[in-house]
Amino acid sequence: MTNNGAKIRALAFYLPQFHPIPENDRWWSKGFTEWTNVGKAKPLFRNHYQPKVPADLGYYDLRVEETRIAQAELARQYGIEGFCYWHYWFGNGRQLLERPFNEVLASGKPDFPFCLAWANESWRGFFHGLKSNDTLIDQLYPGQADIEAHFYEVLPAFTDKRYICVDGKPLFMIYHPFDGPDTKQLIDTWRDLAQKNGLKGIFFVGQTYDLALEREKIYNMGFDAISVVRLYNFENHIQSDVRMARWKQKIFKRPYVVEYKKACRFFVTDEEKELNVIPTIIPNWDHTPRTGRRGLVLNNAEPEYFDLHLCDVDNVLRDKPLEHRIAFIKSWNEWAEGNYLEPDLRYGTRYLETLKKHIYGLE
Repeated sequence: MTNNGAKIRALAFYLPQFHPIPENDRWWSKGFTEWTNVGKAKPLFRNHYQPKVPADLGYYDLRVEETRIAQAELARQYGIEGFCYWHYWFGNGRQLLERPFNEVLASGKPDFPFCLAWANESWRGFFHGLKSNDTLIDQLYPGQADIEAHFYEVLPAFTDKRYICVDGKPLFMIYHPFDGPDTKQLIDTWRDLAQKNGLKGIFFVGQTYDLALEREKIYNMGFDAISVVRLYNFENHIQSDVRMARWKQKIFKRPYVVEYKKACRFFVTDEEKELNVIPTIIPNWDHTPRTGRRGLVLNNAEPEYFDLHLCDVDNVLRDKPLEHRIAFIKSWNEWAEGNYLEPDLRYGTRYLETLKKHIYGLE
C-alpha cells in the first residue's frame, strides 16, 4: 500500500480501448477506438451534455508512453492510489487490448500502482454498442489447463513492485463471479500456484450488482471481498421518477434520463460498512455514445452532487482499518459511457478536486 497520506484507497478502473486493434477494425471500422463513439455523440434532449470533449490529455492513443505517464501523474496528483486495468482473457490464451498494460509492465513506466480486473464476459449486445444480440467474441472457460495458463500470464504483474496488495496479497478482481463454471476451481488453483511461486496468496474480489442476493454465494466460492456496484439502485427508491423517465423514453424516443442528484444518494448503503464489502464511486454516467436512445443518462452530474455521493462513501469507510478502506472508482476513462474523471472542457479538474478533498480529508 502506498503511503501518501491518503485516508481512502481509491482505485480507478482503467479502460485500455483507446488504440486500434485488428479485431475492432473488422468489427466496426478501420482505426476504431473508443474515441470513435465519443466523437460522434450528439445531444438527444434539451440541455443534454454531449459531445464530451477531453481537455488536458486530449484524444490520446494508449500506445504512446507519454500519455500513460501523464495519466498516472494526474491521478497521483489527486490522491488516487492506482489504476485497476481491465484485463481481457477469453480462454485458450486469447487476449484483446492487452498492449497498453503489457507495455506498462515491461517498461516499468509509469511508476504508479496498478492491479487487474478480469472482464470475463462475451462481447455482445446492448452494452457493447450492438443493435442486436450478435456476438463479437465469446468468453470461454476451457478448464484446468487454461486456468493455469491464465495464472502464469498474470504472474509477472503479481510480482511487480507496483502491484496493489491487500494484507500482502495481490488484488485480483473477477467481474462476473458466476459466469464461469469453475470460478472456485480457479481461486483454489491460483492460491496454490501463488504459494508455489513465492506469493503470500491472492486477494480475490468478486463484483456484484446485488449484494443481498449474491453475498453468501460469492464468499462460498472463496472470494476475500466483494465490490458492489449500485448504478441502478435508484430504481428501488425513486420509482415515480423512473416511471416518468421510462414513459418519456417510450413516447418521445429520448434516452432513459434520471437526475444524478437523486440517483447518487443510492449508490452506497450501510452494507458497505462490512469490512470486505467495497463501495463503488460513480462520478457520472451517460451511455448514449454507445447505445443512443436506449442508454441511461444520469443527467446534470455536477461536481457538487458528486461531493454528496462522496460523503456517503466516507461514512461507510471511516471505521474500517486503512488497509481495507478501499473504494473502486467507476471509472477513470470510460468516455463512451460518460463515466470518467479525466478533465473535459466543461468541468476541467473539478471532479478530481472534489475527489481529492475526500481522499485526504476522511478521519
